[in-house]
Amino acid sequence: MQGPVGELLRTPDFLRLWLVGAFANAMRWLELLASGLFAYEVTGSALAATGVVAARQLPQLAFGAFAGALSESLNRKTIVVLALVIPATVSTVLATLATMDMLALWHVALGNLVSGTMWATEMPTRRRMVGEIAGPSRIVPAIALDSATSAATRMIGPLLGGIAFQWLGMRGAYSVTALVQFVGAAALAGLVYAQVARRLDLARLPGEIAESLAFARRRPTILLVYGVTIVTNAFAFAYTGLVAPLGIGSFHVSPAMVGLLAAAEPLGALVGGALIAAGLLRMDRRLAFAGGAALFMVTLIVMSLSPFYWLAFFALVIGGFGTAGFGNMQSTLMLTEAPPEMRSRLMGLVTVCIGTGPLGVLLAGAIATEIGPRAAIAVMAAAGLALTIALAAWVRGRSAPPA
Repeated sequence: MQGPVGELLRTPDFLRLWLVGAFANAMRWLELLASGLFAYEVTGSALAATGVVAARQLPQLAFGAFAGALSESLNRKTIVVLALVIPATVSTVLATLATMDMLALWHVALGNLVSGTMWATEMPTRRRMVGEIAGPSRIVPAIALDSATSAATRMIGPLLGGIAFQWLGMRGAYSVTALVQFVGAAALAGLVYAQVARRLDLARLPGEIAESLAFARRRPTILLVYGVTIVTNAFAFAYTGLVAPLGIGSFHVSPAMVGLLAAAEPLGALVGGALIAAGLLRMDRRLAFAGGAALFMVTLIVMSLSPFYWLAFFALVIGGFGTAGFGNMQSTLMLTEAPPEMRSRLMGLVTVCIGTGPLGVLLAGAIATEIGPRAAIAVMAAAGLALTIALAAWVRGRSAPPA
């Protein structure tokens, strides 16, 4: 392969970090769908399914800022290895409980909470390592490639999750995820990575986070990233918690087909991300970010109103092109707008913004119990679209030069 992406893939340390991240993320999404299917099968409640999904994502809101600040001082390679070993251990315990026919819903929710705490380190730690290993001149294609790969894992993981749940049950699903993550941790041990670390001072962490917030308030582009990230995760990606109730309860399809529906948006994001990484799709970065989020929300409304499964599937594929722009430019804008000494902290705050997603998932679940999954998705997406347009207009006004 030629061009910047080919150069990156011929860099051994980048290739190792990229592959480990890809497999680990696929396993996370596999577990996320399998746990939602398990919760819906056991309780028949959309709220229970969204609650289990939210437990996996909630730690990003609680710990994202501290994870970013800690990664300025602690060894980032060690943090990523632990983010693989601890969830793998949790998956092993859950697989064992399933084998003994002792697995309960609270076990799965607690496991999601513990593993999600380690997942909160991904954005400020591994994604920063990707940019650093690539180097300043290759940061845009590196982030584009990693974002496209993330989309692929969000496609492959749920697809495998639906198939694994239908054919292997929770025992098989968690056995697979444990094995893959243990192998990933072993592979990452050989990564050559050097960082300039500051002395860890826990007492300074609140002040450093406050300093990052003060810096962000002076940068309209960073404010745009934070605002649209909160809206997109809380109002748009909330649909992920309703995929199982929507597929089984509304479209009346099998768990494997539920997995395929969950893979639709990531499929579009993978194609769109690949076009960006190859340099075939170019546009203003802020427009790609906010406009991509808006496109995704429009297609969610179309999907929720669809009377047919395959129309909903293709609407989500188109929405994936929007999330490609959103996801690619989210990290690219942060890494190019922020000075090196603040990048991990500011990326940690992005993780906090992403962590608002579980609140939206729980809200969507509560709305779905009253008016059904379809209407809940439409209401959430419409509210998110209105907020995104308002945020983009506000930031544009702040960025405009004085008359």
